[in-house]
Amino acid sequence: MSSQKIKQDKIEQKLKIEDGSVRVRFAPSPTGPFHVGNLRSALFNYLFAKRYKGKLILRVEDTDKERSEKKWEEGIKLSLEWAGIEWDEGPYYQSARGAIYEKYLKKLIEERKAYFCFCSQDDLEAQRQYLMSLGKAPLYSGKCSKLSKEEVEENLKQGKPYVIRFRTSEKKVVFNDLVLGKIEQEAILLGDFVIAKNANNVLYNFACVIDDFEMKITHVIRGGDHISNTPKQILLNEALGFPLPTFCHLPLVLGEDKSKLSKRHGAVFIPEYEKEGYLAGALVNFLALLGWNPGDNREIFSLKDLEKEFFIEGVQKSPAVFNENKLDWLNGFYIRALDKKELAKLCLPYLIQGGLLEEKGSLLKANGIEVSFDYLVEVIALYQERLKKLSEVGELVDFFFKKEIEVERGLLQWKEMEEKEIKESLKKSYKALDKIKEKNWRSDFITEALLKEADDLKKGDKGALLWPLRVALSGKKASASPFDIAYILGKLRTLERIKKTLEDL
Repeated sequence: MSSQKIKQDKIEQKLKIEDGSVRVRFAPSPTGPFHVGNLRSALFNYLFAKRYKGKLILRVEDTDKERSEKKWEEGIKLSLEWAGIEWDEGPYYQSARGAIYEKYLKKLIEERKAYFCFCSQDDLEAQRQYLMSLGKAPLYSGKCSKLSKEEVEENLKQGKPYVIRFRTSEKKVVFNDLVLGKIEQEAILLGDFVIAKNANNVLYNFACVIDDFEMKITHVIRGGDHISNTPKQILLNEALGFPLPTFCHLPLVLGEDKSKLSKRHGAVFIPEYEKEGYLAGALVNFLALLGWNPGDNREIFSLKDLEKEFFIEGVQKSPAVFNENKLDWLNGFYIRALDKKELAKLCLPYLIQGGLLEEKGSLLKANGIEVSFDYLVEVIALYQERLKKLSEVGELVDFFFKKEIEVERGLLQWKEMEEKEIKESLKKSYKALDKIKEKNWRSDFITEALLKEADDLKKGDKGALLWPLRVALSGKKASASPFDIAYILGKLRTLERIKKTLEDL
C-alpha cells in the first residue's frame, strides 16, 4: 500500500464518514453567466459525494427576484452537463419554497428570536455614519428590538415598511472547518442582521439554513468568500434547533496578479471557455488542481480518476492562482489524445463560423467546391500537435480551404537570400514536384524529391529550398512542413501556388 493511500485512509478514519451518509449541495444563484469558481465548487461537491457514495443536490437560489433570470438558470444546468457533473436530486428552486420559509420565520418571531424593524433607510444611514465617525462598527442599534407587541401590531396595521432582524446573542461562535480548521467569531460583532425583507421575501442566509436542514445536508462545501456567512448561519441553526452541517470553505481563486479573478484576467465564464474551444475534460482537470493536491506530482486526471482519487483534506488553505498557460497546456494534451475523426468533428463548427467551410445538406464546400470529410481529417490531424484551443484551428489551416492565398514577399526570404535566389529555389521545387506522377503523390515521394534538390542548393542548406516553398504554399510564417502541405493540397494546387508566387515575384 502506497504512503499516499495510507495517508488518505488515516484522514478518512479521522473524519468518520460512512459510505452513503453524505449529502452535499451545489447552490448557485441564476444572476449571471456560470463562473469558473461556480464550476469548481460544483466539482468539489460532486467528487466529495462520489468519494463516499453520497448524494449531490442541485439547488437554485433564486430569492433575488430582480436579478435572477431563466436564461442564467438554464446556463447553470447546461454548464454542469457539459462538464459531466451529474446531480442526484433537484434542481430545487427557492422561489417555490416560500411557504416553508414563512413557517420557520414565524417560529423565530413567536419565540422572540427575531423581530420586526421599522427603521427607515435614512435613520439607518444616519446611525451608520455616526458610529463610523466614532471609529465603531456600523452595527444596528437594536432600537426596534424593544418594541412591544402592541406597537409592532399597530405599525403593521398602518402598513409601515419593515424588515425582519435576527436577535443576536452575546456569545462566541466556534466551528471546525474541514480545510481552515478552528474558526471563532464574536456574535455581538455581527449585530442584529436582517433575515427577511418582509414576511414573503427571505434573504440568503435564512433560506440557506432552512434548505440545508430540510434537504438533510451533511456537509456544506463552498467558496471561501462565504466564510463571513457561516457564523450567521450557525446562529440561525442553533436558534431553530437544527443539527449543524460540517463546513468546508474552498480557497479563493486569484488571477496571476494575485487579485480576485475577474473579467480583466480573460475568460471567466464557462460558456466562454466552451466557445473558445477548451475541452470539458481539460477544464475539469485544471479546476480540480486549483486548490487541491493529490499528494504527488500527477497532473492528468480524468473525471473518473478524480472520483476515485479525491479526498477533502487534500484541499489547501492558501488561495489558488489561475494560470491560463497551464490550462492551455492541459487542453493541448487532451486535444492530442483525441481520435483524428473526433477532433475534425469538434473543429468543423469553427471552420464554418470562420467562413472557410459551409454545409450544404450533408456536403461540405469551400469556395463552392466540395470538400470530403477525409480531407478535413487530414488537414486537422496535421495540426493536432500544435492546437491549444479548438478556436485556433481556422487561423492555422485557412490556406487549405482557399482558392488563392496572399504571399508576403518578405516572408519568402530564407536568411540572406536575394530575390533571384528565391526564384531559383521555387523553380527547382516546381520542377522536382512536377516530375512526380499523380499516382505517386505521397509524402514519402514528395520528401525524397525535394530533399534531393535541396542537397544541390546553397551547399546543402535545406532551408534555402524548403522555406520559400512552405511560404508559397501556406502564406504563413509558421506552418506544417512543405512535404505534408503539398501532399494534402494535391499536385495540381501545389504547382499552381508555386507558379502564382513566381509570377508575383
